[in-house]
Amino acid sequence: MNRENNLSMTKFVQVLINIPGLSDVFDYHVPEEFEPYIGAGSLVQVSFGKQNVQGVVTGFTDVPSVARTKPIQDLLFNQPVITIAQLDLVRWLAKETLSDLSSCLALMLPSGVSKTADSLFTLGSIESDYPVSPLQRSIIAYLRQKGPLQGRQLDARFRRQDWRRSIRSLVQKGFIQKEPFLAPPSVKPKMVKAVRLNCEPDAIPALHPGLGKSSIIQKRRLEVLTFLAGQSQPVHLQVVIGKTGANQTDLKRLAEARLIIIDEVESIRDPLDPFTTSKQKLPELTMDQRKVWQTVESILESKSFSKPVILHGVTGSGKTEIYLRAVDFVLKENQQALVMVPEISLTPQTVERFQSRFPGKVGIIHSRLSEGERFDTWRRVLSGELSVIVGPRSAMFMPFHNLGIIVLDEVHDDSYFQDDIQPRYSALRTAKAYGLLVDALVIFGSATPGVEMMYRADVEKWPILTLPNRVLAHRDGVQQSGETVKAPEVVYLPLPSVNVIDMRAELKSGNKSIFSRALKTQLEKVLAAGDQAILFLNRRGSATYVFCRDCGFRLDCPRCELALTYHANEDILICHHCNYRRQLPARCPACGSEHIRQFGLGTEKVEQEVKRLLPGAKVIRLDSGATQHKGAHTSLLGQFANRQADIMVGTQMLAKGIDLPHVTLVGVMLAEIGLGLPDFRAAERTFQLLTQVAGRAGRSPLGGTAIFQTYQPDHYAIQKASRHDFSAFYQQEIEMRRKMDYPPFSRLVTLEFRSRDDQEAHELSIKAAEIIQFRISQGEHVKSELSGPVPCFFHRTAGLYRWQIILRGPKPVEIIQNLNFPQAIITVDPISLL
Repeated sequence: MNRENNLSMTKFVQVLINIPGLSDVFDYHVPEEFEPYIGAGSLVQVSFGKQNVQGVVTGFTDVPSVARTKPIQDLLFNQPVITIAQLDLVRWLAKETLSDLSSCLALMLPSGVSKTADSLFTLGSIESDYPVSPLQRSIIAYLRQKGPLQGRQLDARFRRQDWRRSIRSLVQKGFIQKEPFLAPPSVKPKMVKAVRLNCEPDAIPALHPGLGKSSIIQKRRLEVLTFLAGQSQPVHLQVVIGKTGANQTDLKRLAEARLIIIDEVESIRDPLDPFTTSKQKLPELTMDQRKVWQTVESILESKSFSKPVILHGVTGSGKTEIYLRAVDFVLKENQQALVMVPEISLTPQTVERFQSRFPGKVGIIHSRLSEGERFDTWRRVLSGELSVIVGPRSAMFMPFHNLGIIVLDEVHDDSYFQDDIQPRYSALRTAKAYGLLVDALVIFGSATPGVEMMYRADVEKWPILTLPNRVLAHRDGVQQSGETVKAPEVVYLPLPSVNVIDMRAELKSGNKSIFSRALKTQLEKVLAAGDQAILFLNRRGSATYVFCRDCGFRLDCPRCELALTYHANEDILICHHCNYRRQLPARCPACGSEHIRQFGLGTEKVEQEVKRLLPGAKVIRLDSGATQHKGAHTSLLGQFANRQADIMVGTQMLAKGIDLPHVTLVGVMLAEIGLGLPDFRAAERTFQLLTQVAGRAGRSPLGGTAIFQTYQPDHYAIQKASRHDFSAFYQQEIEMRRKMDYPPFSRLVTLEFRSRDDQEAHELSIKAAEIIQFRISQGEHVKSELSGPVPCFFHRTAGLYRWQIILRGPKPVEIIQNLNFPQAIITVDPISLL
């Protein structure tokens, strides 16, 4: 009877275990000491099998599914770390992307807090005559050198090598010991020493003679007391020393005399501390902006958020001002706001705009922040201290308690899709679902919204708000040739004119340079006027491939079978997929010829040629190779914005929302790059990229122009982009999609199989295709069709062969959602078929 009474009083919870691959919840009972604090969303430690693991409580249950439940071992935070809405989003995301719940849950926990179960490997004694492979020998040597190591540490050391298979026999023989291991959270609040006054301020003058043996010491210590008397809060110890000239001994003696108290207080690691912004006055809206804002405001007032809003505005049309006013509206309603940008590189400038409008209320989150900075920002959102969060797609998983608006800027960008790890998801679809879960307005903004999004908006009657004209920015004037060019009274500027240059004709006329005559002339004019230019090429390096002119041998990556790119600044060949590196050979590896040459065009080559053509020009290169270090992107853009360079050469980073008033010329070196790829979205991406990069020119009274150099001048994507004609491109593209039955007229699911053995990957894909084809033939999905198996376009990457199945139809997810393909990488609505 007592056992029955105890059971009736015991609380049981369901826990989602933080181990990739799991989707089930497991029942545990709650020890009495945790009962006041535990709830849905709590982060706990539990015993699972033979190991201790982290998990998140998803809810309570009256009747556990097992007779004997294990207890919750530890409550890692005294408050829930995930909101109820986030738990609902985890379930939606898992179902939408055919992913396991644990992988979706991991998105919600910041690094440093989230810890998955691991194994600890310790080296024992090894028989000297036991035969070992080269990889096993390396593992043994590394363990001997470093001592016991976790699996993730061996992952980092033996990247792209199957060390787990190699270590298995060593563990079975007892040469290496393996035991379960769960690391505690690696981040915690940062504590610093702070000083506060512990005497009456009026008594300070009388204390002067007894503060030290010499007048100098007395003066320093009196300065400390006087300074602290004017502070309402404890002051960081280092600040006190810096402000008063005192030293550690002075503070120690004052504390011993009980005149001050030195405490430990928390110091927030705020990545926005370096930002210095001043609050700006509200700008006057243009007529177009007023019409758009009236509609957005009425939607916000109505609280009717069942459909997202598309803000379709040309480059420089003032979309950000609409975002700012919408965010201001929800903040006045005591709600929070999420503003998403496609890439980290755009975050600082977006933050600057929002920080100046909402000082002290804005936080920033992205992967280049330190673990501590991300942890503190996460906690400040959890506590409600921060009202506005700006960041890329990962910002969506902050623990908002009262989210009122979700803004996604530049929604055409592929960076909004995570396709490298599970869950493979679209941030656009996820944001729309999240908005419905929390009853928040979702705004999608772009000058070139996706074809599929616009079609869906039209069919489902989403509000589509347009800003067709470019706002005249920088009205205070900009400098040109030493004189200030003032803005006229009109409030609009024309979009930059675009000149399409046929490079075939240039070759026929004898011009073998990478610069057309028109581009060379315009560059000279820009320099003469003291303006700036951007040269765009969506390809890094000095030469895109290296081959032997005698036998035709091409130097490829041994892991990926992709051409190695030559980088002259490092004099090295690099694979841009897996980062494999090697020296440029003096002779052909195949035939021994010395006629090894570099061909093709990359950003480094363009930079070199610009300096040769215009020796007086100051040139900056902006690509992923030049921005590897933290803050490099912001620094380079800052140098260019401050006119420390005349010409910027770069990749697609240049097409992403930057506002540079002195740029009057944009030159696209090869406009057709990407058009030849076997992907149905190739034309759309080309149109978007060209439209965006051309929009970097002419954003001030100086005006601007763009030049598209191309060997395919008649292609409709290039022609429509040159006229900034989104509507015409959309009509032609949507008809092509309709005829081919590609999205939005169908949905796609890809199943990719990878192996170091090409035949194994092929056979796995064949077996899966047979199972899926049988399911289709049963008659429930007659409108669906299967393509493949076929080798992926990039057939071998990072040493793995890739085979692909493409499932197309109205509801492809339904066909495979109950089928088990553990070795398949499944992507729903893939962003690329390469």
